[in-house]
Amino acid sequence: MSIPNNPSGPENPSYFRTEIVVQPDDIDLQGHVNNVVYVRWAQQVASAHWDAMAPVELRSEYRWVVLRHEIDYLHPAFLNDQITGYTWVSSVEGARSVRHVKLCAGDKELAIAKTNWCLLDAKTMKPKRIGPDIKAWLERNL
Repeated sequence: MSIPNNPSGPENPSYFRTEIVVQPDDIDLQGHVNNVVYVRWAQQVASAHWDAMAPVELRSEYRWVVLRHEIDYLHPAFLNDQITGYTWVSSVEGARSVRHVKLCAGDKELAIAKTNWCLLDAKTMKPKRIGPDIKAWLERNL
């Protein structure tokens, strides 16, 4: 799935969205947001979606861990910028899912990320095949 040009638009009302404000600790020696911060934000946006939308029983039974991040840095962000993070899942296979995050300041795309996640059983902390309960939740919420 390609990353939509405008995930918040009326054609895509179901994408999860959260707001971020650039903090002083996010700024590097060049005076803009450090690249590592974008990776942290990608993970925070994904986690915010799970925490805000997944039923309590799913959150207590499962955990997610990152297997791989791919990120394209498009424009810098600066102190006090208002960032909107959008996320959606494009595929699920076995214990893995692919999640996309788009970070924007107004109409400007700052970064786009694609992250491979692995579902874990919360008790054993071992990979767990994504079953019908998680798939149903994803279909309802993305």
